[in-house]
Amino acid sequence: MPAAASVICGRREPRVPPIRDGEEQLMPGAAAATASAGWERLEPGRPPATAAMLRQALHAGLSGGFRALGRSVAGQPVLFASAPLLLAVLLGASFSRYRVEDDVQALLAPKHSLAKIEGNLVDSLFPLNHSKHALYSDLQTPGRYGRVIVAARRGNLLESPLLDDVLELHRLIYQMRVTAPPSGPSSFNYSFSHLCLPDDKNACIVDDVIRALEEMAAKTDANRSAPAPPLRYPITSLADGRRAYIGHQLGGVQTWPGDGQEVRSARALQLTYYLRARGGPTEGAAAQWEEAFCARLRRFAALHPRLALYPATSASLRADFQFSSVLARGPLLAGLGLCGALAVLCCSMRDCVRSKPWLGVLALLSVALAGLTAAGILNLSGSTYNSTYLGIPFVVLGHGLFGSFEMLSSWRRTREDQHVRERVASVFGDVMPRFTGSTALHLATLGLAASPLTNMEAVRLFCRAAALAVGVSYAYTLSFYSSCLVLTGYLETGYRHGCFCRRVPRRERLDSKPAWYRCLMYTRYQDEAQGASGSPRLPHARTYVRADPPDARPRDSHLLLGCVRRCYADWITNTYVKPFVVLLYLVYVSFGLMGFLQVAQGSDPSALVATDTATVSYARAQQRYFSSYSPVIGFYIYESAPYWNATVQGDLLEYAKGFQRISWLESYLAYLAERNQSAAPPRENFTRTLRLDFLREPRFAHFADDIIFAERGPGEEPDVAASRIFLAAKTTENKRREMSTLLDTLRRLSLTSRVRFLIFNPSFVYLDRYAAAVSSPLRHSLLAVLFLLGVASLAVVEPLVSAWLGLTLLSVQFGVVGFMTLWGVELDCVSVPCLILALGHAADCSAPLLCGFAAGRGEGRTRWVRLALERHGVPSLQAFLCYGAALAPVGSVRSNLTRTLFRCLALTAGCSALHALAFLPALLTFLPPSKSRSRRGEAEDAPRREVECVEMDGAPVVDQITTV
Repeated sequence: MPAAASVICGRREPRVPPIRDGEEQLMPGAAAATASAGWERLEPGRPPATAAMLRQALHAGLSGGFRALGRSVAGQPVLFASAPLLLAVLLGASFSRYRVEDDVQALLAPKHSLAKIEGNLVDSLFPLNHSKHALYSDLQTPGRYGRVIVAARRGNLLESPLLDDVLELHRLIYQMRVTAPPSGPSSFNYSFSHLCLPDDKNACIVDDVIRALEEMAAKTDANRSAPAPPLRYPITSLADGRRAYIGHQLGGVQTWPGDGQEVRSARALQLTYYLRARGGPTEGAAAQWEEAFCARLRRFAALHPRLALYPATSASLRADFQFSSVLARGPLLAGLGLCGALAVLCCSMRDCVRSKPWLGVLALLSVALAGLTAAGILNLSGSTYNSTYLGIPFVVLGHGLFGSFEMLSSWRRTREDQHVRERVASVFGDVMPRFTGSTALHLATLGLAASPLTNMEAVRLFCRAAALAVGVSYAYTLSFYSSCLVLTGYLETGYRHGCFCRRVPRRERLDSKPAWYRCLMYTRYQDEAQGASGSPRLPHARTYVRADPPDARPRDSHLLLGCVRRCYADWITNTYVKPFVVLLYLVYVSFGLMGFLQVAQGSDPSALVATDTATVSYARAQQRYFSSYSPVIGFYIYESAPYWNATVQGDLLEYAKGFQRISWLESYLAYLAERNQSAAPPRENFTRTLRLDFLREPRFAHFADDIIFAERGPGEEPDVAASRIFLAAKTTENKRREMSTLLDTLRRLSLTSRVRFLIFNPSFVYLDRYAAAVSSPLRHSLLAVLFLLGVASLAVVEPLVSAWLGLTLLSVQFGVVGFMTLWGVELDCVSVPCLILALGHAADCSAPLLCGFAAGRGEGRTRWVRLALERHGVPSLQAFLCYGAALAPVGSVRSNLTRTLFRCLALTAGCSALHALAFLPALLTFLPPSKSRSRRGEAEDAPRREVECVEMDGAPVVDQITTV
């Protein structure tokens, strides 16, 4: 030591001081290790284990690397702030390539499913044009079409004048014309006859119920004294002798007593008009016809108040699915405004110099820039937008807010007499290891769900976009927000107002100002900057040990921090409160288990569209009037089978037993019985009679579309290569679940049957293995979490921290699944991504608390729980408040999609907050890790006395001792 130097020392009794983050890097040499021992102190006389030494070395290396990064950011704040801003502006210009997804089926149906393969096989065997009039789907049919449900508000729809109104509507639609293109020499007026789907006689395919109603009206007009022949339900006979299934065309049916098939009255009628679109002008004309179709129905409904009309077209589901984005635009902006206002309040303090209100706005700006950059990257890569992306802003917002408030909290714990560069380095070394770990967990869960292993395209695209946004947000937090923190730090060092950036006058000049000005410029920063003891700071002094008591630092008197320190932390760790917290957790688990056992899949596409739309109105009318029978199911025998064999005939009749059916085989066998012929003739006789006699009868001619003949050889009778039968099942209220069960049952039957067959309906692509497809990303994400926590426990983090964090994530996930089921939310392509996000969200708010608690040594559990709440509970509380303010307006959007999104995100935030602020603080006070020290260590520490020294270079000796 130089001769001019002096050493001033003091002695105190042994106790563990509440060492504050960022102080150890200021103490040269061995003093830094002494100061840091308050959080991580090894027992004397016991060499540390190799694994513990490795974890400490890795943690020290990681912390040191982030400290170096913090110094780099603090050295060039303008560069790190302007680069993200410029990149976001440049990529934001790519919105000229913005495109909306048109294929809703590809989004909402499992990507790789057996139903799609079966559909392709059916299309190759039987042209779809000749089966659309029979194969009917609840909500969406392939190709273009216009569909309307006509319901009588009162009375019987089959009686005049309501029946006359229905037939008039049919004629108006049939005569409706559209012009395509709207202008130009190639314009042409298209009517329905030009665009309709033709049958084998080149006539427009019209629903069988229309033919039956027209026949009834014609017979009534011809002979008004005699009643018209009644319809039969669900299968009726037409004038040409053909039997037609009208179960999905006539709804709200009441039958006469007796056989129960003669229709007494009907409340609703469903009409479908199939269009032929072959690309080019015809495609555009078909799209215009659908729009004109809806407009004509609106005008007709206004003129006929006795009828209620519910239209639907091939574009309705797509338009109403994307309409949720339009409805949510205003509430999203309002939520961001509320979040910004609350973030400003959370970053403000009474002290105008230490207050950082602009950091709240800049945190939201960082999130917005990250979202704009991610959207630009997606646009440049050719991705399309869909309404499920509405949840991505909340992913980035939640993750970014946790990181921003943690950085601000750590900044306020640093020493104010340091240089800004060292303070930023301290913040980076304290916060960034945990923030990087939570970001890695987000990326692991979302990245695995975005892999080709995910069979649901909407979930895969959402997770891919969310992972990109989280990665960009992490980079912008390191660069843009950290640079803003550096700039505000220089404002604080320059003794400037935190909001107006104006230099605050000294106290002697401030006393002469008005009261409102003194209130606006209130600060204690100048007095405290001179030294904790009230004396001016000693020049050329190097402080080896310095740690102020928490109550002696008024700059920590943030409103929420004061509430947590003085009220909540003592209350939640109170001996009499902890049993009630445990009881609350048991109630939480009980209700979560109740909902978990009732989880249901949500494969209905109408549950993902805006509420007040044509799709929802149509689906409700469909459920109300047409839930008695399922859509028509095609039963396809795709290989040559011995139909003439009595055993095969018996098997096929047994398979169709219990269904309402339109079967060529059953009609053919009845035809043979009428002619007194054997039902099991030789193959040649069976096929010859079928081709030359049966199919030439007018009443059976329509069965020619259901049979495919294959030539065998010269002079030989053709063989039946493939055929189809149409079935309809009796259903109850939950038709989709019954259809899914029926699909699985018939598929299992096809594996053991002697006849190779498959079943198909266009709605099966939404039902086929939907539960497995929609839940597999969640299972993959849970595996990613377990793997990541296992690696972390071996490398960086304390093993018990990884165990506690894993249990917390599983508990949050369990609660969100259970409570969302009790709240009426099903597993679909919106709720499953939210469940994946719940893992990262819970890690954001729980990991800092657990790490802060596990790092402490030497005092009781309650003491370290309180310190962890003060350090990390306050930033989590601030993030929850701002996140809730941003999410609240979304709950007012009238959309099924946003309703599911709001409920899942609200439950995620609520369950995470309960664990971070209530369950964990109470449980950690009596569960591992232990905070007790061995008796040997206590005995060795008993006579120890810690000495604090301040080295003075070239300064007079002052009678002052630095307080520890």
